[in-house]
Amino acid sequence: MKKQLMAVAVAALAMSGAHAQSGDTLAKIKASGSITEGVRESSGLSYTLGNGRYTGFHYDVCANVIKDIQKQLGLAKIDVKYQPVTSQNRIPLVQNGTVDLECGSTTNNNARQKDVSFAVTTYVEEVRIATKANSGINSIKDLNGKTVATTTGTTSVQTLRKNERANNVDFKEVYGKDHADSFLLLESGRADAFVMDGSILAANIAKSKAPADYKLVGEVLSVEPIAIMIRKGDDAFKKVVDDSIKAQFKSGEMAKLYDKWFLQPIPPANVKIGLPLSDATKAAWANPNDKPMEDYATAK
Repeated sequence: MKKQLMAVAVAALAMSGAHAQSGDTLAKIKASGSITEGVRESSGLSYTLGNGRYTGFHYDVCANVIKDIQKQLGLAKIDVKYQPVTSQNRIPLVQNGTVDLECGSTTNNNARQKDVSFAVTTYVEEVRIATKANSGINSIKDLNGKTVATTTGTTSVQTLRKNERANNVDFKEVYGKDHADSFLLLESGRADAFVMDGSILAANIAKSKAPADYKLVGEVLSVEPIAIMIRKGDDAFKKVVDDSIKAQFKSGEMAKLYDKWFLQPIPPANVKIGLPLSDATKAAWANPNDKPMEDYATAK
């Protein structure tokens, strides 16, 4: 009987530990004194400078969120651990507890909301087409017979195929393992166009060897809310993250970060991305929400 009771106690302890790991992120952070941030290598909103250093618009937003989490928990310090994520593994790494706060460039949509939760929208993205300036490609119809690159694990080519203007347009798809790899397909001539979030395209063009050789063309393929991703069902953690982001909206900090990352020269090449703040992003800041992309109007 004692052995059975001991086994039950051990199982209960293991279950409570698992619950703290998966369902109570604040408790996990307080107990460990650390938080794991999911970062991207080559996104427009989060990218690496090499040697384990990361930066970008969403990186800075999350740095402010982490300061507020630290204050909320009354910790003298928080050890921030960085976990590089890709389009393919970012959701599983949030689900299994490896990543506490995913600060890349993830679209909030209905399908993903079944697996994870999203903080309030920080940026409203427009999916666009990037091509070489001399390609002769100016719209979706010009992609007929061409090779189109996108990144594995993203929704951009699906979005392109669903767009009404893509009817009767036949193109070949090629996939990069990350955004830098996808841009390389365009840069090297293995793809005629790269379809992706406008901020990602603009950032890769700005960091390229010859930015003037590329252009963004055509119609806006979709409008997508980008948000910080967290584990599903952890309402207490979501509230702290949401409250921090809302405070950044209200104080003007978010606007300062936008100016820093989209309208001023940025590392490593000190070039401007040059994307003015859109009306859709302004609206998301004025009325904070975690609506999925299906609630946004899509270009027709």
